[in-house]
Amino acid sequence: MDVDPFSEILNLTKAQAVLAGGFTAGAPWAVRFPPRDKIKMSAVLKGSCWIWLEGEAEPAHLHAGDVGLLAAKRSYVMASDPAIEPVEATSLFSEVGRTTAVLGSGEDFAFIGGHVVLDPMNGQLIGDLLPPWIHIKAGLPEAAAFSWLLSQLVEEEAAGLPGSQIASSYLAQLLFTQILRAHLKSVGPMPAGWLKALADSKASPALRLMHGDPGRDWRLAELAKACAMSRTTFAGRFKAVSGKAPLTYLTEWRMRLAERALREEATAVALIGQSLGYSSESAFSNAFKRVTGRSPRAYRSGANYAGSEA
Repeated sequence: MDVDPFSEILNLTKAQAVLAGGFTAGAPWAVRFPPRDKIKMSAVLKGSCWIWLEGEAEPAHLHAGDVGLLAAKRSYVMASDPAIEPVEATSLFSEVGRTTAVLGSGEDFAFIGGHVVLDPMNGQLIGDLLPPWIHIKAGLPEAAAFSWLLSQLVEEEAAGLPGSQIASSYLAQLLFTQILRAHLKSVGPMPAGWLKALADSKASPALRLMHGDPGRDWRLAELAKACAMSRTTFAGRFKAVSGKAPLTYLTEWRMRLAERALREEATAVALIGQSLGYSSESAFSNAFKRVTGRSPRAYRSGANYAGSEA
């Protein structure tokens, strides 16, 4: 099976999508949601609405089947009409354990939402590369899977069958993955990073090679050949889309893997370094300290101390 950097990074960031709840509404209505530190997912099941993000000059229009991802810490208003004075979402969901609400008749509009929890150590690998707002319209080819996922989420929530909680969690996780896939296929601007490199057909073969065997002593010429480019052209292209020189990217990815091993495993430091291509513990320790600012042993001690405090 080909190595999948997309899945590897999702695993490293421990991205976990959680279905939080939703509401139904009958016009006229408007709700203001407070800013949150978590990435928020939104999906319109029925009807349509306006969504107005803090800092934006104009609202966007959402229709049934549309999905949105809010990665920025901003408040926003959802409404049948942007001119309506909104009620605060905190007042609708103020009761402990309450996850659904009805505004007015509840006949015109239905919405579900959730959020994505990221690992505090590596979450920026995703969070820093997403635009503030992603809107995937139901009519786009990339959104073909959304209809089934949303209908299954609604069915799981309504039926209350055994295992519905974990089924909903898996469906929400798949919905988040599909949103990122759709964003990956979009022609919109992306900041330089692994996501843009993965979307770039000319640079992505090198990314897959490095993720497939991070412990290999990759040479620039090998990576350039895999991408059918000269070394100079390849180096410039890879840096333009990823934000880093190819071998710098490889070193930093190795250190991400090393950090995880140091936090979660009892493997000897020398063996971790060896698995990542370093011929000696000192060579690995020097590289690790150069990238992270700490020696592997100091990093492990700090991680263990933080874990015991938690």
